[in-house]
Formats: sequence, C-alpha cells, structure tokens
Amino acid sequence: MIVMSEKRECALITGASSGIGLEIAKLLASQNYDLVICARREKELQDLAEEINRQHTVNCKVLVADLTTEEGVDLLIKDSGEVDILVNNAGFGILGDHLDMQLGRQLEMIELNIHALTRLSHVFGNLMVKKGKGRIMNVASIASYISGPSFAVYCATKAYVLSYSRALHKELKNKGVTVTALCPGYVTTGFQEVAGMELSKMEKLTAVPVKKVAEIAVKSMHKGKREVMPGIVNKPLPLVTKITPMWLQLIIVKWVLK
Repeated sequence: MIVMSEKRECALITGASSGIGLEIAKLLASQNYDLVICARREKELQDLAEEINRQHTVNCKVLVADLTTEEGVDLLIKDSGEVDILVNNAGFGILGDHLDMQLGRQLEMIELNIHALTRLSHVFGNLMVKKGKGRIMNVASIASYISGPSFAVYCATKAYVLSYSRALHKELKNKGVTVTALCPGYVTTGFQEVAGMELSKMEKLTAVPVKKVAEIAVKSMHKGKREVMPGIVNKPLPLVTKITPMWLQLIIVKWVLK
C-alpha cells in the first residue's frame, strides 16, 4: 500500500489514462504533488504511474474504477485519502441524433459527466472547506456554451458542468476553496497525426495541443480563476452565442458537427 507523503499535497485526477487528464497528472507531478490517478483502463494508468515514478520523487496511487456506476464512485471516495486538488476530468461524448442512439449509453454519459462529478465535488469540497483550502477543477467544454443537434446530451451535460462550477466557485471562494471550469475546444493529442487522420478546417483553426491545454488549466486553477477557455480563436464564443439568434446557432452547430 502506498502511503502519501505528509509534506506534499495530493491531487486526485479522474480520467487520467489519456488526453487532458494524463497531461495534468504529469504536470502536477512535476510540481511536486502526490497523485491519485483514476480511470477504467488499468494498463494505461500503471504505465503513467511508472513514468511518473521514474521522473519524479512523488507518490502515485492507481485506482481503477468505473465512474459511470455508484460502486465505482464509492470506491474512489473510499480509497483516495486526503485530497488537496480534485480534477474532475473523466467524461465522454457520443455524436449522433438522440433518438437514433442507444439510450443506455447516453444515460451512462449523464452518470459520468454530471452525477460522478457532482458527488466527488460535494464530498471532497466539504473536506477542503474543513481544512480551509483546496482547489477543484471541473472539465467542461466549449460545448458548454451551445445547444448541439447531433450532440444534444453531451452539450447539455457540459452546460451543467459550467453552470454548476460557476455557482460552486462563488459559494466556496470565501471558505478558501476555488472551483475552476476548464472549457477546451478541439484538442490535438498527436494521435490524429500518427493515425493519418485529416483534420477539418474548423479543427485546424481552433485546435490547441493537449499539453498546452493542461498548462493553461493548471495555471488558471492555481490562480483560482472561475473559468478558462484555451485558444484565442475560441474565446469570442460566449459573446457570439449571446448575440446570435438561437435558430441560427442551431443551424451552424448542426453544419459544423456533420
């Protein structure tokens, strides 16, 4: 059993086996945080833990859990120990018309993107308030600002994450705990290039490398910012959605997602 250092603070990161979560884990390890990394894929987590242990002197605890289930969330809460930073990164989306897709999978999306995130924020947020300090990062999306035909449930879950995080930040800030909503757009991981995947013009225009997203996210979290949207091209979106009629927004989003 790994015992976390008494001198170092600890960060819990969900969805740490790939993408943004993986890069945030590496970055926080380089900043001398002990880690609890969680995902469903054990091999990827073990590989990450081994890499971190080779490069840093921090402790890295691996927890394999399916956060679409109550049991998985219970396990994570029970085994994480004391947490100073919570990164709710686990989440997924499915592209397709709502009625044409399997309902069960969409309900799993709601369980992970909303229910698990809310439970973890509530449990660890309370513990942070008792200590008088803490940081929570909830990974939302640029999709938080739009209604997305063919992405209906995903956009709705991310709108929840953003709204919830904004309100929670206000509630907890004077208690020493800040909540940061990360709203990334299209993120490049290098997988696309290796796989020979051609990026669309929109993706090329708005894409931000995953390491850059992680750097911006962690920096903003440490500063206690309420929300952050990586990518200069993405930043006008909240204003654009306020001044663009909804009927036109829906047409544009439907076209972009084709």
